[in-house]
Amino acid sequence: MKHMAAYLLLALGGNKSPSADDVKKILGTVGIETEDERLEQLISELEGKELSELLANGKSLLAKFGGGGGGGAAPAGAAAGDSGAAEEAKAEEKEEEEEMDLGGGMDMFGGEEAGGGDY
Repeated sequence: MKHMAAYLLLALGGNKSPSADDVKKILGTVGIETEDERLEQLISELEGKELSELLANGKSLLAKFGGGGGGGAAPAGAAAGDSGAAEEAKAEEKEEEEEMDLGGGMDMFGGEEAGGGDY
């Protein structure tokens, strides 16, 4: 992957046909060692091919996998008679949250009220 990333950086930077030495040089500047056998294989596979065509082909192959992620569908709407009750419950819950008493202090370990102590 590191070889491909360096190759793409060189190609996007204007080098139409990056060589193995070009890739080694760019990776070497950030202290990354190259694997010569894999690098030579990559260069030989990409030699003579147009990068834009390769990217377009790869994009169409990725489209077959789908999007994934994203979570499920939204829940279905409540029946007409239940929608009012649901809204009331949400309103009550919100009011309860606002009225919550924190007991005056914000001591994480309970302070004086919990018996004090070293902890």
